[in-house]
Amino acid sequence: MTSEMMQDDIEASRLAFREGMSRLAAAINIVTTNGPAGVAGFTASAVCSVTDQPPTLLVCLNRSSSVAKIFETNRVLCVNALTSRHEDLSKLFGGATPQEERFSRGNWTASETGSPVLSDAVVSFDCEVADVVQSGTHHVLFCRVRGVIHGNDNDEALVYFRRRYHHIR
Repeated sequence: MTSEMMQDDIEASRLAFREGMSRLAAAINIVTTNGPAGVAGFTASAVCSVTDQPPTLLVCLNRSSSVAKIFETNRVLCVNALTSRHEDLSKLFGGATPQEERFSRGNWTASETGSPVLSDAVVSFDCEVADVVQSGTHHVLFCRVRGVIHGNDNDEALVYFRRRYHHIR
């Protein structure tokens, strides 16, 4: 097998993985932080529960992203699960918009850790980063939950499936 054939196989495998992951529905979140390195936020679907003893979740963050160093320094964050009304906000935090402009939209308050909380999120998890593991291109942040803020029970959640936004109740 030539080097070129191996590269083709690797690329085909990567593309098959990406297509497969597009078929895994995921909640859309805005993950925020505030601390010594400043305020920052990004849109993430790679968030999940780890354990409830102690309450812990994980967040995956691309190491080459513009906000990676800020999260690494601050070591606190808030996961804000979005409602169906937040599609534009999700796009704003997922793009190249400067950080200060991102927070000019939405109603934000400060959590106990100081991280921004979106006041009308489905739920917000205020966290301290307990551990960071590097895997491929990403940091996997293991986060101890310090507080949970429940939103309106009647809101629809914003999810991403097959590269499009959807709303579910």
